[in-house]
Order: sequence, then structure tokens, then C-alpha cells
Amino acid sequence: MLISMTGYGASSYSDDNLSINIEVKTLNSKFLDLNFRLPKSFSEKEIEIRNIVSEKLQRGKVMLNIDYVNEQDTTLKQRYNEELFTRYYQNLRNLADKVVASDSELFKIALSAPDVIINDQKEEISDQEWDKLRSLIVQAIEQCDSFRRREGAELQQKLESYISTIAEHLEAVASLDPERVERIRTRIKNNLSKFVEEESLDKNRLEQELVYYIEKLDITEEKVRLKSHLDHFTEVLSDENSLGKKLGFISQEMGREINTIGSKANDAGIQKHVVTMKEELEKIKEQVLNIL
Repeated sequence: MLISMTGYGASSYSDDNLSINIEVKTLNSKFLDLNFRLPKSFSEKEIEIRNIVSEKLQRGKVMLNIDYVNEQDTTLKQRYNEELFTRYYQNLRNLADKVVASDSELFKIALSAPDVIINDQKEEISDQEWDKLRSLIVQAIEQCDSFRRREGAELQQKLESYISTIAEHLEAVASLDPERVERIRTRIKNNLSKFVEEESLDKNRLEQELVYYIEKLDITEEKVRLKSHLDHFTEVLSDENSLGKKLGFISQEMGREINTIGSKANDAGIQKHVVTMKEELEKIKEQVLNIL
């Protein structure tokens, strides 16, 4: 089963004093890229939260946002160095008077000056608060994982459709190939007869030349390999493990065979089918980037 790297999950809890809202969003990425937005009081739990997330969401860009409000907590989280603030403010006012400038913004500037605001309150959470938050994180992640699996099922249907289309056009190429080979043989003979009299033709040498050019333009091996890659791709789609990178490698190999068929065939009818196969392959490559 395929799993998409695009997902969304959310969970929430509220009572008279506590409000918690959690959102998890995921996008495609080559690796596991974790981005957290946590309240300062949960900073010490960041490693544990990372472990919870990485255990379930193995790859992708993961954005976890935790909005936590405890209305029961009325403790001041910061204090102010009043003496330092006063000195900053007075110096700024003196400067403003010298240049006859407005002093309407001086309070805000002095308040944001270095060391005026002191954050010395150590924020801690109780075991009960952490247990509640942890269960909500797990709930949001599981919801995100379910979303990714539903997306993966839709992706699988699309990929199966693209592979089926390529297989149909490969069969069409196979049916046109014998006619192409015969046209090449006839064209070489006709072109040669224009310049060389029939009595002077060395039939053995002519057959050798025909075999050389036909082998040079032969696409039998490419057709066989492309069919093998299509079968392998379909087989991997039903695998239980992470498949994105493996499917990406197979699609690259399919691209090589399709391009070689197009360049060697030198036939307008076959080229039309090659163009369609390339279009379907581009769709596959685009979708594979989003598979876990």
C-alpha cells in the first residue's frame, strides 16, 4: 500500500481553565524534516515529541503547531529592570530634545532596549499536563497518518492508470515494429539500386549491410526491458514497505528505455506512441515525489 507524504491532522481539548489545539501538516521531502512551534514551557519535552513524530511519520516535511493556554496560571512570566529602563528613557529624551524630535515612541524604544525585560521565570509543566498533551499529539499524528494513507490509495490508482496507458502504447509499438523493419529493408534496397546496377550487386554483402543497419535500429531489447520495468513497477506498488525512492529509480529506468525506443525507431507512427508514453511517465515522476 502506498502512503502519501502530504497529510493533515488536528486534535483539541478544552475545559474551564485549559485550552489545547494541535495541528500537524506534512509535505513531501527527501528526508524527515521536523519543524515545531511549541510553547516555551514544553521546550524540555521537544526531544520526546520528536521521537513520537518520527516513529509514525517516517519521511516528509512535518510542521507541528501547539497552541496551549492555561487560564488558571496567572503567574507573571517576566519582570522589568526599572532603573535601567529609566536611564534608557532619560538618555533618549535628552537626545530627542537636542534635535527637537518627537518623544512619542521613546517609551516603546526604551522598553525594548537590552536587559530591560527579564525572563527569569522557569516554566514547568506537571506530569498530568504532559500526559494530556502527549495523548493529543499522538491523536493528531494518527489522524495525519490516516490522511496520508487515503491519499496514498488515490495515488496508487493514478499510477496504475499511467502504467496501464504506457503498456498499451508499448503494445502498439510492438505491433508497428515489423512493418517498420520491412520499410527500412525496402528503403535501403531501393536507394542502393538507384546507384548500383543489379548485376553488380553482391547479394551477400547487401544482406550483411541490411543486417547491420536493421540491428542498429532494432528496438527489441528496449521493448523487453521496458515491459519488465512496467511489471516491476506494478509489483512494487503492492509492497508493504516505503516505496517512493524505489519507484523513482524504476521510473528513471523506464525513461531511458522510452527515449532509446524513440531515438532508434526513426518512425513517425511509433514516435506518436513514444510521445504519449513520455507524457504518462512525467505524470508518474511527479506523483512518485509525493510517496513515502
